[in-house]
This record gives sequence, C-alpha cells and structure tokens, in this order.
Amino acid sequence: MNAGDITHALKERFGEPLLASRLPEAARFLRDHDDTKFDYLRAIAAVDYGTEFELVYLLFSYVHRHEFNLKVRVSRDNPVVPTVEKVWPAANWHEREAYDLMGIHIEGHSDLRRIMLPDDWIGHPLRRDYKEEKEYHGVETTREYTTGMPELPMVPSAPPPKEVK
Repeated sequence: MNAGDITHALKERFGEPLLASRLPEAARFLRDHDDTKFDYLRAIAAVDYGTEFELVYLLFSYVHRHEFNLKVRVSRDNPVVPTVEKVWPAANWHEREAYDLMGIHIEGHSDLRRIMLPDDWIGHPLRRDYKEEKEYHGVETTREYTTGMPELPMVPSAPPPKEVK
C-alpha cells in the first residue's frame, strides 16, 4: 500500500479528521493490518499551530519497508490524547516528551511525568507562547550569541497547512 491507499483506508474506517478518541484504534489497525504492518514507531512530533496542536506519529514497517505519518489534532484549550504505548511500547518516552515540552496530556499513560526538564520547571518550552524565566534556581537562563549574530525576531503564528488532496 502507498501513503494514499493508507490514508484512504483510514478515512473510510475512522472518518476525517481522525479524532483523538479513536487514535489507539487507528494505531492498532495500522500495526495489525496485513497490508500495513507498522511495527515501529520512530518518533512523535508535536506541532503548535497557535490555536491547536498536531501530533505526528512517524511509523515504519519492517515487513513492507514503507513509512507513514499518522496525524491527529487537539485543541489548545484541552490538549488531551489517549496513549498508544500498548500498541507501540516506544511511545512511552515519545509521549512523555510531548507532555514535557508541549504540555499535551497523554490520557492513560503509565508514567506521565517530565522526561527532559526538572519536575519544578514552569511551562512547556516548545509552545509558541512560552516565556522563558530569567533564571532557574539562581542560574541565569538567558543566553548571548557567541557568533556575534543578533537574535532573530519571533515569527508570527502561521495557520495550519492545507491538506493536499
């Protein structure tokens, strides 16, 4: 199956867009279906579009030697998705990273806690609206560029990309 065929099968079975509540079911389908057999979760990328987050599950099949990106969006007001760690055990660490750096709550996760930052860190540093504190426990967190280049201005929020049909 190519990416278009997989996308079509997902839309037929789970609807469009894929709702977060159906994520584990879609993940099991992609792992177990004879034509897909996505047995490896490479990574989970989280994208902040300003009003919503998108989680991108980067999948690979060792059986068929093909790859696919499964995407699901959640609102910024209630960023919650169910865990897929029972489908792909590697999701455990990837989901913790999405929680730690973006503040996306992973419902049903076996050990949802920060993985990269200290437990008492305030905020989620990969969010567009994150404001870095000047110091953490007496240690300055601001940096100066050693290259002599000026700091670049923040890019305004861009709308989510349009799906290509």
